[in-house]
Amino acid sequence: MIDTREFGRSPGSSRNYTLSPPAPAGFGLDMIRVSEGETLELDLLLEAVVEGVLVSGTVRANASGECARCLDPVSEEVEVEVQELFAYPDSATDTSTDEDEVSRVVEDLVDLEPLVRDTVLPSLPAAPLCSPECPGLCSGCGAKWVDLGPEHRHETMDPRWAALRERFGGLEEEN
Repeated sequence: MIDTREFGRSPGSSRNYTLSPPAPAGFGLDMIRVSEGETLELDLLLEAVVEGVLVSGTVRANASGECARCLDPVSEEVEVEVQELFAYPDSATDTSTDEDEVSRVVEDLVDLEPLVRDTVLPSLPAAPLCSPECPGLCSGCGAKWVDLGPEHRHETMDPRWAALRERFGGLEEEN
């Protein structure tokens, strides 16, 4: 939360903020996340405009998780640009928009958490990879393909043929 009374409501007045809040719980996706308590770096400019407070700047965070193919640990630095208008109570924007369309200044405070969450989460990869060439895991035994030799194979047989193999004892051909 930032108190907007520090720079006033005169259009054109502004203030720079450099903040390092901890990441809240549940700040991520299934395979990658910003750990709870991890420091978020916010470099923001808050400007008073006629309709409210315009927040713009950058957010940086370190995300960590698992490779979607081999489950090795991955980490990624995320940097995103943010820009959002927080409407003053009883402004034209406040009265002409639905509550979920525009953020609001509430009791002269701007709540940055929804803005940061809504900007950072979509920038995280849904399927993070340790490298673009990651071959993943063997579907037969679950070992990493990187650790297995090129001769690694699993004999698989179509289950519809298994009864014939049992009855006739193998795949030998008759000459």
